[in-house]
This record gives sequence, C-alpha cells and structure tokens, in this order.
Amino acid sequence: MRLGGVLLSCVLALAPFAGQAQETLADIRQDMSVLFVEIQKLKRELSTSGGTSVALPSGALDRINAIESELQRLTAKTEELEFRVGRVAEDGARRLGDLEFRLCEMETGCDIGSLGQVPTLGGASDTPSAPTAPVANPQTGGTQLAVGEETDFRRAGEALASGDFQSAADQFAAFRQTYPGGPLEAQALVAEGRSLEGLGNTRDAARRYLDAYAGYPDDAAGPEALWRLGAALGALGNLAEACVTLNEVSGRYPGSSDAIAQAEAAKARYNCQ
Repeated sequence: MRLGGVLLSCVLALAPFAGQAQETLADIRQDMSVLFVEIQKLKRELSTSGGTSVALPSGALDRINAIESELQRLTAKTEELEFRVGRVAEDGARRLGDLEFRLCEMETGCDIGSLGQVPTLGGASDTPSAPTAPVANPQTGGTQLAVGEETDFRRAGEALASGDFQSAADQFAAFRQTYPGGPLEAQALVAEGRSLEGLGNTRDAARRYLDAYAGYPDDAAGPEALWRLGAALGALGNLAEACVTLNEVSGRYPGSSDAIAQAEAAKARYNCQ
C-alpha cells in the first residue's frame, strides 16, 4: 500500500473507535483514576487497626483487590490505545503532507515553501456526511451565513453550471478569500476544483480536492472531494495512489451512494483491483 492508501487507512482506523464512545480517552482515563483512588480509600477503611465487632463478608478484601487489579489493567490499556491513536493521527498528517508536496512538485510554478503544515488527523466526528448537494444549493448545516455569502456562492455556481469555467474558478477563488474558513469553504474548494478541471488544469484541481478533504473530511463535500481527488490522481498518471484513494470512498463514507458510484466508475476507468 502506497502513500495515499496508508493515509486513508489511518483515517478509517480512527473512525470506528470515535463512534463507539462519546467520551475521549482522556475522560475515560480520568474516570479510572478516580475509581482507583476510591478503591484505595475503601481498602484503608477495611484495614483499620484495632478490633471490631462488625463481621465483613467473606472474601470482601479479595474482591476489592481483584477490582483494583482490573482497573490497573484497563488504565494501562487505555494509555496504550491513546498513544497508538496519537501515532496514527500524526503519521496520517505526515503522509497527507507528503502527498500535497508531490502534487506541488508536479505543478508548474508551485512554491513548495508556501505549503502550510497539515494539521494532525483524528478527533473528528465519524458520522458519515451526506452527499454533496449541487453547487446551486449550498449546505451550511444550519450555520448562519454572512451577508451576501450565499448569493456570491450561487452566482459562482451558476457560472460553473453554464460551462464558464474561468469565471467560475475566479469567483470561487475570490469567494474563499472573502469568506475564509466559512461554512461553505469545503464546497467552494470542490467547486473551484471542478472549474479548474473544466479548464484542463487537473493538477490545481487535485490540490483543491486535497485541501477540501484534508481540511474538512466530515463536511458535506467530503465524499465528493475524496472521489474527485482519486480520479484526478489517476488522470495525472498516479494510478496506484488513485486506486487506493478511490477504494477508500465506500469505507469512509458508506452512506454516500453517489460518491461511491462515482468512485466505482473511476476505478473501472483505471482498471483498479
């Protein structure tokens, strides 16, 4: 498994664990520490000096010792798992940065020194995102938009829908500069990538898809960003990375039937196994 595949496998490895517990590992470990202290207090109460007329249940101290031992074992396992999750997240971020670096190398005029540091992966919600809606109908997840934000987004989307790719690319780029980090950022990145593909600029398009997926994997645009990234990598001749990336779409976004169908079609084009 090569660069992209290892990265995406890391992302998938984190998702099931996050979905099984609402508390963080640190919360669980803290709860165990509190229980351990309470066990110690109880043991001290059972080990008071002097005689007593109270008869303790048979085997009470043995059971407390067994509980204490089990708490120690669970605490150690929790710390080990927390360490492994941290290592996976760091490794995934490093490999994602490598992929971005390679895309920059293939892009004429790309300034490698201007590439930002990819944030550590992990900690995101594992709830599968809904398929991306058409550009003309942006999804905000209930977030309040700035004045004119939706209007500007729709106007750029109309340019894309009409086939005016240069205008659409310019408008989506301007949109992201005007509303940086807004609720439509990921969808704007994907739409800008589509516009760039329409202009034949697949390398820049792949960069936009990568930025959308890396920065907003749980956004509504996540499924589309991932399959389009895989398809763009294939178009650039990176077939191994393309196939592994496309293979991850169904696992990362099992509820996104449209993205899965698109990924399967792209896999067929590139003869992915």
